[in-house]
Amino acid sequence: MPDDTRELFATMTERYRSGNVPWAAELPPPEIIDLVAELPSGRALDLGCGLARACIYLAGLGWRCDGVDFVPEAIEQARQRVVAAGVDDRVSLHLTPVTELDFLDPPYDLAIDVGCLHAQPVASLPGYARQLRRLLRPGGAYILFTHLRDSDTVDENRWATEAAVRDLFRDGFVIDRVAHGSTVMPDATWPSAWFWMRRTTV
Repeated sequence: MPDDTRELFATMTERYRSGNVPWAAELPPPEIIDLVAELPSGRALDLGCGLARACIYLAGLGWRCDGVDFVPEAIEQARQRVVAAGVDDRVSLHLTPVTELDFLDPPYDLAIDVGCLHAQPVASLPGYARQLRRLLRPGGAYILFTHLRDSDTVDENRWATEAAVRDLFRDGFVIDRVAHGSTVMPDATWPSAWFWMRRTTV
C-alpha cells in the first residue's frame, strides 16, 4: 500500500473506531434524494459507501445496490445498518479500494460518490475513472460530491481542482450541472462542489 494510501487508511480507520464520522446521518444528502426521485429503480454503485446510508435509502425504493469501501470498520458497521434496515437482500457490500473493482460486472444505472474521490491519491484517479467508465451504462447517471483545491494551492496531492475533475471525466461523460458551495467543519472551511454527470457512448 503506497504511503499516501496508508495514511488515508489509518485516518479513516481511526474515525470509524472513534465514531468521529460526520457522514453518519440516517439519510443521504438531499442532492441524492432529489436525483433518485427522478429515476426509475435499477442498479446502483456507491463508491466509498461508508455506513451505506445511500445504499439503504435506495434499496428502500427498490434499487439493487453495491457499496464499496476499503475500511473494514466502515463495512462492518454498514452491514449492521443494512441488516437492521431489512434490506440485506438488495444491498451487497464489498471491502475493496474503489480502483480495484474488476470483480464487479456492468451495467450500473447510477453511480454515487459522496466524498470519496477527493480523498484518493492523485495517481489513482485515472484508475477510478476507468472503472467508472467500464461499469456505468451509456446514459447512466453519476453524481459526485468533492472538496476542491484552489488552482494556486501548493499541495497538489490534496484534492483536485475543478479543471482536473472536468479533465478526468472528459472522455465518456458529460457534465450536466455543477453546484459550488463550501464544506464547513468546526476547524476549517473548504470549497466544494456537486457534479451531475451522464455516461456517454463514446
